[in-house]
Amino acid sequence: MASSVPISTMGCVVLGVFIAFAMVGCVSSSRFDELFQPSWAFDHFTYEGELLRMKLDNYSGAGFSSKSKYMFGKVSIKIKLVAGDSAGTVTAFYMSSEGPYHNEFDFEFLGNTTGEPYLVQTNVYVNGVGNREQRLNLWFDPTKDFHSYSLLWNQRQVVFLVDETPVRVHSNLEHKGIPYPKDQSMGVYSSIWNADDWATQGGRVKTDWSHAPFIASYTGFEIDACECPDTMAAVNNIKRCSINGGEKRYWWDEPTMSELNVHQSHQLLWVRANHLVYDYCTDTSRFPVTPVECQHHRH
Repeated sequence: MASSVPISTMGCVVLGVFIAFAMVGCVSSSRFDELFQPSWAFDHFTYEGELLRMKLDNYSGAGFSSKSKYMFGKVSIKIKLVAGDSAGTVTAFYMSSEGPYHNEFDFEFLGNTTGEPYLVQTNVYVNGVGNREQRLNLWFDPTKDFHSYSLLWNQRQVVFLVDETPVRVHSNLEHKGIPYPKDQSMGVYSSIWNADDWATQGGRVKTDWSHAPFIASYTGFEIDACECPDTMAAVNNIKRCSINGGEKRYWWDEPTMSELNVHQSHQLLWVRANHLVYDYCTDTSRFPVTPVECQHHRH
């Protein structure tokens, strides 16, 4: 039977059925080192109890990755982004599989000059193909406090959430002949790096290293997902983690999770109307012919 990390109590599993519509799993925050490990620039990490700080300076950025890979579920991290002049910096939180035909779900937080809003860029890669960027500004200052950023992934949809508010949905449109990410296990990652060739105002504003180090802070590490052991063949992981072949139904496979509920749909409409600043679906200079998935829905 596929395992869920962290392990919930039986009471939580039952409760999860009733509250699944709210996209809230029964999971408590874990310490960083229970779920993750630094992947590069180990000396750019500092730990204070439940808090992790990761820095970018003119020597290096830094990054961390999950110890396990997963197929379907929900991952969340609370992040406080680089304060002050963060122009040229990018902090990313994402899920990704491996290989040339990888799948990936990205949050990228694009730094800005002091007083200008952060931009959040989301992207979806399927079978190695991305170019599905959306950008939005936030309804709060993400440098002042911790806010949760989450990815919900099941066989019907990928939902990007900010403080549990959906900001993007990527739906399964296989019936339209569009590939959907459902057969590759994914790791969970975060990194901070210098991207002043493109991150801020198209690369016009460069990183001011006199303001270094640039520090992103993390807490609230949560992974409630189907874990995929490296020792198991991919086809067996798919069977274990899928609604059809698995020995149990996970909360994210409940029928209520196959699409947004009415309240969440209204939240997404509000985000798109008030905070979306770029959508690849409407960029006719890049895509003279509207991408097929955009013709079906405007998420």
